[in-house]
Amino acid sequence: MPTPPPTGPLVTRDTLRGQLRDCGVRPGETLLAHSSLSSLGWVNGGAVAVVRALLDVLGPDGTLVVPAQTADLSDPATWSNPPAPEEWWSAIRDTMPAYDPLITPTRGVGVIPETVRTWPGALRSAHPQTSFAAVGPRAAEVIEGHAPDCRLGERSPLAKLEDMGARVLLLGAGYDACTSFHLAEYRIPSPLVTVGRPGPGGWETVTEVSISSDRFDALGHDFERDRPVVRGRAGAADVRLFPVADAVAYAEGWLARHRPRAGEPE
Repeated sequence: MPTPPPTGPLVTRDTLRGQLRDCGVRPGETLLAHSSLSSLGWVNGGAVAVVRALLDVLGPDGTLVVPAQTADLSDPATWSNPPAPEEWWSAIRDTMPAYDPLITPTRGVGVIPETVRTWPGALRSAHPQTSFAAVGPRAAEVIEGHAPDCRLGERSPLAKLEDMGARVLLLGAGYDACTSFHLAEYRIPSPLVTVGRPGPGGWETVTEVSISSDRFDALGHDFERDRPVVRGRAGAADVRLFPVADAVAYAEGWLARHRPRAGEPE
């Protein structure tokens, strides 16, 4: 059968740049972008065109930040999509390469963050599972000091972005991808869990705050209802734009009311 033609709209670096400006992205700001390339339509130039458009709008004084997570650097006993056979677990733990911010690819966050990670001049934070990558004059400020036992809490780039007045851009991504909500989980607080991962000296375990994006869609719905959120379109994608600090503050109250604490009934 013949290959069907691509579906639109046709998106270019120029059209996307104009639409992002119309949505309110400002030159010189620091922007934490969560994105879905496929949601935009047919993008001429793919992820490279999207990153160029974002950097165009931010200008030379702006900084682009993306999640650069590597969830596959984790205990195979917790894998479910797909699961690993139990008889493989020991060998996987023994041979899994340790995190290297220069070469370890992103996993599960889309092609746009992976493109930013490899962009000339990009910097990446040190956490082996929940790193962030950044391009721009404030990149070092954002990514430095990401503690290896603090995935998305006070010693992560999220707290830096909150203090810096950064904003979140949801570019075709839903609120389930909004990492800023996780910072609120550290402040409720959430229960602790043991996390396994490969380390420089072999397999290691650390104690971490339990994080989950469960009900983030409902949280985002209420946040958008109750707080100022800029809404727009880019290509075929929905766009949301709001301050990191607003998202964290709202999520603290919402999660405390709507999520059961450890030991409480569901």
